[in-house]
Amino acid sequence: MDWLLWALLSAAFAAMTAVLAKLGVTGIDANLATAIRTSVVVVFTWWIAGIEGARGVTTIPGRSWMWLVLSGLATGLSWLCYFHALRVGPASRVAPIDKLSVVLVIVFAALFLGERITPGKAVGVLLMAVGAIVIAAE
Repeated sequence: MDWLLWALLSAAFAAMTAVLAKLGVTGIDANLATAIRTSVVVVFTWWIAGIEGARGVTTIPGRSWMWLVLSGLATGLSWLCYFHALRVGPASRVAPIDKLSVVLVIVFAALFLGERITPGKAVGVLLMAVGAIVIAAE
């Protein structure tokens, strides 16, 4: 259940991120806001990695580098799109659509990672998708 605690903390911080980002992006360019946020994330995560004693950057396999770089590019594109959406839309409508990423993760995990979509997961995915759309359409 260790993963559950970390996932719940992630959700709480992500919720704070949406509200704080909406306040921060008001009146400024969304790309600049994203660059500022990203710079803070870069400094903060390298600081945490240093505190944790993470070593061995040179021993990371090339394949891992490739996937992590691609993941970083996807993250950057996601954040740019998210900040543009927050700039022009209400956080209470933008965030639920952004969280459709959960639905897409489950579908992509089945397609690309071979994870099973059980009947329970299928119902949950459908409910999440419908819920996000209903909230955003209001």
